[in-house]
Amino acid sequence: MYTVLWQVNQSHGVHLIDSAMAAENSIRRFVKLTDIMKMAHRLNLIFLIFLGTKIVQPEAQEAESCPERAGPSERGRGCPKACLQDQDCPIRRKCLCDGECGWSCVTPARSCPWPLSSPHSVSLLLSPSPSFSALIEVSCQEGFMMADGRQVVIRRCQGDRHWSGEDPFCVSVSEPTETPLTCPAPGQIENGFNSGGRFTAGATINYTCNPGFELHGISQNYCQENQTWKYPEPTCRLVHCSPPLELSHGYLVAVQRKQYEAGEVIYYLCRKGFLLDGSNRVVCQSNGTWSPTPFCRARCAIPAQRSRVLYNGQKLWPYEVQGGQVQHGEGVSFYCRDEARRCSYTIQTECFDGTLPLPPCYDEPTWLQYKLFTNRVVSEIKHCDEGNQ
Repeated sequence: MYTVLWQVNQSHGVHLIDSAMAAENSIRRFVKLTDIMKMAHRLNLIFLIFLGTKIVQPEAQEAESCPERAGPSERGRGCPKACLQDQDCPIRRKCLCDGECGWSCVTPARSCPWPLSSPHSVSLLLSPSPSFSALIEVSCQEGFMMADGRQVVIRRCQGDRHWSGEDPFCVSVSEPTETPLTCPAPGQIENGFNSGGRFTAGATINYTCNPGFELHGISQNYCQENQTWKYPEPTCRLVHCSPPLELSHGYLVAVQRKQYEAGEVIYYLCRKGFLLDGSNRVVCQSNGTWSPTPFCRARCAIPAQRSRVLYNGQKLWPYEVQGGQVQHGEGVSFYCRDEARRCSYTIQTECFDGTLPLPPCYDEPTWLQYKLFTNRVVSEIKHCDEGNQ
């Protein structure tokens, strides 16, 4: 491989220099340098692999963003259960972004109706199947156009198994089209909300206040032909209850104020000798009224004096009952005489707030009967039921 690199003219002292050896040495140095570079490249790859894939792999894309769940009036549809992760959902459901419903528990395999049958329209499925999140393109047939002037509408399969938006209204191109009259979208009222998804002329919306607030103004509004709402927006004001009633024969356990907020609780107690009839816990309700107030009911004196009675399953003289009185709501049976059969039977009456009525058949024994002929007193003679045994 000996080659003459250059030659000097003989007239100038020609010297033929054979630099084959020098060239060979240069080639060897080049080959060694190439080997060193290859080795360094291999070491660099090993070093990068050792450091981990984060150096050589591109950064992961940011998590999919999802809009916050809209209010009922804004979305005009029911939404599946809200969630933050798959674990928040029932079995076979996943936490996925469902458009205006935000993150929701949906069944990805469930499908929306397909094909669509909307008059004078054509639907094209843009996804492999009409399952959740699939897209379709809807346009009007030839000779027709959408009433609102749009050429194409893209609709999405939602978690409720309905396609987003409304079915387009296709009219013949020969028919005059009018832009529907609409009112400006009403804002959400503070401490309340409105419901109703259409704002075209003739449409209505309803206002509702959150619990603990009451509506001041008109609850239903109408979109007029002049594209304005008929009534001004109502307001939601905090509900207050007036001071609670005083309780006869009882007293109130609460901080005395001129007004109480919804949800506040007060308590009632009865004085000695009276029984509380109802719950002692009373709540200021969301409509500004108190829950039912209890009563303090009086004990009843047993009106019979010279005849025994049945009380709590025992046959007792009235003086044998503690204080000769029974509690409100308790029953006492009195003895009556059956003159034809010459026996006695019982009739029960109930104590109500201090009054224990005697049955019409009861006849109070005289003092002489009670003192001299006790065994003839109505409660002491044979009971009518004994004769039937």
